[in-house]
Amino acid sequence: MSISLSRRGFLAGTAGFIALHPFSANAAAGQAHLRIMETTDLHVHVFPYDYYSDKPVDTVGLARTAALIQDIRNEASNALLIDNGDFLQGNPMGDYIAYERGMKEGDMHPIIQAMNTLGFDASTLGNHEFNYGLDFLMKSLAGANFPVVCANVALELGSDPTQDKTLIPPYVILDHTVTDGAGTEHPIKVGLIGFVPPQIMTWDRRHLDGKVQARDILESAQAYLPQMKEAGADIIVVLSHSGIGSPNATEGMENAAVPLAGLEGVDAILTGHSHLVFPSPEYDGFAGVDVGAGTVMGTPATMGGFWGSHMGLIDLLIEKDGNEWRVVSATSEARPISKRNEDRSVTALVESDETVLASVQTDHDETLTYVRRAVGKTDAPLHSYFALVADDPSVQIVSIAQLWYIEQMLKGTEHEGLPILSAAAPFKAGGRGGPEYFTDVPAGDVAIKNVADLYLYPNTARAVRITGQQVKDWLERSAGIFNRVSPGALDAMLINPSFPSYNFDVIDGVAYQIDLSQPSKYDPKGELLDASANRIVNLTYNGAPLDLDAEFIVATNNYRAGGGGNFPGATPETVIFEGPDTNRDVIVRYIVEQGTISPRADSNWSFAPMEGTTVLFDTGPAAKAYLDQVNAEIEPAGDGPDGFARFRISL
Repeated sequence: MSISLSRRGFLAGTAGFIALHPFSANAAAGQAHLRIMETTDLHVHVFPYDYYSDKPVDTVGLARTAALIQDIRNEASNALLIDNGDFLQGNPMGDYIAYERGMKEGDMHPIIQAMNTLGFDASTLGNHEFNYGLDFLMKSLAGANFPVVCANVALELGSDPTQDKTLIPPYVILDHTVTDGAGTEHPIKVGLIGFVPPQIMTWDRRHLDGKVQARDILESAQAYLPQMKEAGADIIVVLSHSGIGSPNATEGMENAAVPLAGLEGVDAILTGHSHLVFPSPEYDGFAGVDVGAGTVMGTPATMGGFWGSHMGLIDLLIEKDGNEWRVVSATSEARPISKRNEDRSVTALVESDETVLASVQTDHDETLTYVRRAVGKTDAPLHSYFALVADDPSVQIVSIAQLWYIEQMLKGTEHEGLPILSAAAPFKAGGRGGPEYFTDVPAGDVAIKNVADLYLYPNTARAVRITGQQVKDWLERSAGIFNRVSPGALDAMLINPSFPSYNFDVIDGVAYQIDLSQPSKYDPKGELLDASANRIVNLTYNGAPLDLDAEFIVATNNYRAGGGGNFPGATPETVIFEGPDTNRDVIVRYIVEQGTISPRADSNWSFAPMEGTTVLFDTGPAAKAYLDQVNAEIEPAGDGPDGFARFRISL
């Protein structure tokens, strides 16, 4: 597939002098500078606006990233603008389009509209593109004025990946023109190939099972790269919606960027999925990664953050050698749209591009109306500032709503009468999202935006039937978020930052304590570390020790029940109920039925006492207002890094 690049009408002018990149300034005859610009994990963030808190912000938005694009183009004689996936889902605008407005034939999705406005040259699919189903995805892609590629998702599998009937084209070869240092134009064929984590088959099983199949990323790449060369690709850029992880290739690996970058024929690799920045100190010490050089396995690489926070850049100095082009030098960077100051305030480094804002203004206004719609009231605030360290009202309300729903759904079935538990995790709990990334709903009206804030993802309700032992191991898996703490330690750091908060499930319906002096049974990915480890202690059901042989129903979501997070007992084989309703809709219905909810943490879990021991954790500065509501000995302990506030727990 070959596409001629002719779209370049956006942001035609430039203000002031723009310094050329050294590759453009110093290229000799027969040498050219090719610049590759990357956005990744946009998640429908076009406006610099937080729909959950219903206020403008300076840290997100493709309209802000857009302000960087023309200057970046002007620094280089030749440039491509590419998106690396996860653009269709991730904020209330995405949900509004999917659930309220819908996508009919010929409709334009706002994120696609914004990308068309900017003149994107290509994109690949991320795992979240599948969250609303294949019909929604294909209708959305139909509006794109640029090719979208993905090599490892197939409608039908062939004898090898190149024989697959892929959902969309596996790769594209762009007919481009580069200007060399002497001012001479040369034709060049730039090959772009895309990949998505094969875990989509687990994460979106309800949409994909029986419709598509996903291949291993590396298996697909090894098959297609030679074919792209044979088809005439001079330079190959990999669009890897897959993070920078282990250098050791394993079948079906989710974060495959390191071994992928090492394959023969790869000239540059765009990474994403992890919501991080590369090059950055975040990746210091990773095997196969050179942060200083901006390379992965010696291949120039970038990762442009998330939600439009950064523009990833790879600059290639290419040289014509006979009839072939080769990369002779490269640099990588990631340019931010904002910076956090020492006083914790945020300074915008760019202003929004009005053309991009105007292209989706109607959708933005309709989204605001959608998210402001009240569905009920709460007589107490809902916040997640302490969700990782104490039983929490924002997690509690999700659990209660799930329990209410599953009890109704199982009436009259063979499972009626079994004890029902409910598992839920905090989605907004700081971490990589920053010190403002917390749920904070005041007492009063509860709107759809508040429910979306409580439950970020469009998961659907599920229930699994498991044993008491699996319940315990499920909790052991969750307890891996905590570092091991020696008795008597003072101010030990409590949270393992590599453990995502959405994998910290609290199970309601049982009571338990977590003994931090014990080692973790599972690592952050859910792999068994120590079969004899026993962090979950005093585990009870209805006031009596939990029977490890008894059977329980656990209300959860499709991601967890499908194996997401690798939790003991949470597998497709244990699923006994697959609901048609999203977990958000369940919460909305529960609030509507109740009229007014009274969220109260019931302290069904806590840390086991450790005399004379203190630990530290970081949360949002606004947490101080809720200290008196937490059933734990917590006190302020100064400032944490990057705008967080630090607190101390006496165990």
